[in-house]
Amino acid sequence: MSGKPGHAGVIHTPWIWHNGDFVPWDSANLHVMSHVVHYGSSVFEGIRCYATREGPSLLRLDDHLRRLLDSCRIHRIPVEYDVAFLRDACCKLFERNELEEGYLRPLVLRGEGAVGIHPGDARVETFLICWPWGAYLGKDAHEAGVDACVSTWFRPAPNTHPTLAKCAGNYPLAQLMKMEAAQNGYTEAIALAPDGTVSEASAQNVFLVKGGILYTPPADGSMLSGITRDSTIVLAQDAGIAVREERIPREKLYICDELFLTGTATEITPVRSVDRIPVAGGTRGPITELLQRRLLEVAMGRAPDPHGWRTVVRGRRSTRVA
Repeated sequence: MSGKPGHAGVIHTPWIWHNGDFVPWDSANLHVMSHVVHYGSSVFEGIRCYATREGPSLLRLDDHLRRLLDSCRIHRIPVEYDVAFLRDACCKLFERNELEEGYLRPLVLRGEGAVGIHPGDARVETFLICWPWGAYLGKDAHEAGVDACVSTWFRPAPNTHPTLAKCAGNYPLAQLMKMEAAQNGYTEAIALAPDGTVSEASAQNVFLVKGGILYTPPADGSMLSGITRDSTIVLAQDAGIAVREERIPREKLYICDELFLTGTATEITPVRSVDRIPVAGGTRGPITELLQRRLLEVAMGRAPDPHGWRTVVRGRRSTRVA
């Protein structure tokens, strides 16, 4: 793969898929009058690709693509492609860019054609972008953990934003949470729901362990129910760990035995402190480590894939041993 560093260290890959065609990275542009620029009218996904012995493998690709189309449906964005067509295009994109592992960003947006809030005849554009991307919260975060705070920003109440849709217009709140955390010396922020119970982090779901039981907030209309969240629940159940989806008071963050965040970019990352209060001993706990290992073993092809989560990119074989 030939690539070059871009802004903020993003590695530019040679090709981006746009409405059925491959275009050079620098040619994938939008006009400033695109509806999405003014009103945040786009939906997107994030999918990791792992190097395996069988070749580059996209984790839970179909589930992400189904959620992308569900998000389009919720936001009434007409899209002409189905999951099978997009799956094939995603695989071809990784082949064309000769990328063995990295990150995939499917993106559907409203372009030019409307200047008001109502999108009217704004043209719908579909992009698939892939690039190399390492650990989202830092190269040592998986083992050492991260420091988090409870954000001063709350997640929206149900029936305000459709939080089950992964829409760009939902993310200014996440940006405020993340910037506030960084300014105060934290890596990540955890937001509360309108009722004061735990909701989610800026771009991750939240899990905690207490007394050997794994707890996570329910999909209550204030958070995005993540695909890695679902993978974590399935892997925990496979391992015989009891899982409870229930409302979590803020103070449980301070007295739990383990705490971790899940997300496609984040994978499974432990939290070592909240509001400068150490989580247990301030180190990664055994259940967190177990679930981390099992997720990555499946993703990297080191373990069987009983749930059919891996999609191997056709036509290429990895030159790396997972």
